[in-house]
Amino acid sequence: MTTDPCEGCGRRVRVAGGIGDMWNAPGPSGGMTLEYDDGREEFLCFDCIEALPDDPNAVDVAAVDGDAADGDAAGEDP
Repeated sequence: MTTDPCEGCGRRVRVAGGIGDMWNAPGPSGGMTLEYDDGREEFLCFDCIEALPDDPNAVDVAAVDGDAADGDAAGEDP
């Protein structure tokens, strides 16, 4: 199983596919990479994605980052 940190809250979430799933039973991913019109990409967990408005921009993602600083962002799997 492969994990990556969410760029919003910092929590490590599962990333589906790849070599990490070769020997383990595959399961769903815990987040996804968002690609913006300006070419930027950010990996966010589904909880942080849910917190974004429709058509998010850099300011919206930064607000999610700020909200994560107020909550529990220990960087561990739940």
